[in-house]
Amino acid sequence: MKITKFLGLSFLLFAFAATSFHEGVQAEDPAAVLDFYGREVQAGASYLIDHEDIRVVTATINPICNSDVLLSTGNEGLPVKFSPVINSTDGVIREGTLITVSFDASTCTGMAGVTPMWKIGFNSTAKGYIVTTGGVDRLNRFKITKFESDSSFYQLSYCPNSEPFCECPCVPVGANSDNYLAPNVSYADFRFKPDPGIRAHKMENKMVSE
Repeated sequence: MKITKFLGLSFLLFAFAATSFHEGVQAEDPAAVLDFYGREVQAGASYLIDHEDIRVVTATINPICNSDVLLSTGNEGLPVKFSPVINSTDGVIREGTLITVSFDASTCTGMAGVTPMWKIGFNSTAKGYIVTTGGVDRLNRFKITKFESDSSFYQLSYCPNSEPFCECPCVPVGANSDNYLAPNVSYADFRFKPDPGIRAHKMENKMVSE
């Protein structure tokens, strides 16, 4: 009888401890990706990507839905949008989570089979695989991670859709010798700036409505 009571008490203590431990180690959300001003990067918002204040991410041709992606010093860059592969509850883009990247391009509307979403494609001019447009949702995945722990810059990586074919690791996206964004060439540090053109457009609409 005493043994039975002891075993019962032990089981209850074990169950309580296990429950308490589970609650104590629940995984927290990964850190939010922060923009140039230290604010959380929002899914679906429009951002410019720059590289050390010298070069900006842009496209090779217009319409940008049939273009390649490169770093340039000659213009203000083209805005992009980030979308989580798995919808987040708060709409925040977080470090290390899978996302899709798209140019914020109204010029693609109505173009059958063409999208502004980034993907990896072969380019004979660049003599290799580079980042280009025309991607399909959930098949062309990227992620953003901190470039250095104490830095405001981030690293962009391409993550092949490995399921169910292979365990394919993510590879860094940098710039090749021709300034095309390309996978597995070198690390590049990026920052994300809210698109000033979007803010100006909203202010104009507000003034008109008033």
